[in-house]
Amino acid sequence: MYFVYILYSSKTDKFYIGSTDDLESRLKHHNYGATPSTKSGAPNWRIVHKEILPDKSSALKRELEINSKIDPNKVYPFSRQETSSEQVLSFPL
Repeated sequence: MYFVYILYSSKTDKFYIGSTDDLESRLKHHNYGATPSTKSGAPNWRIVHKEILPDKSSALKRELEINSKIDPNKVYPFSRQETSSEQVLSFPL
């Protein structure tokens, strides 16, 4: 089982999209500042969206799909609270 997740940092007002097989450990990694691309937002990253996928290949494909559609300059409803996958799929990513 793999996860695709969207993190939001109120410190930087930025989103980060990623995938992993251990969501809890990965979030800790981001918040410890151990990931160069998210270090500036640590320790304020929080999960605002997650999806469960059956395997790594599916997760990477979905991560790329979300990354290709998200506009970093747009405010999304899920920046304020965690959402379900049905809700995020209905957003105009």
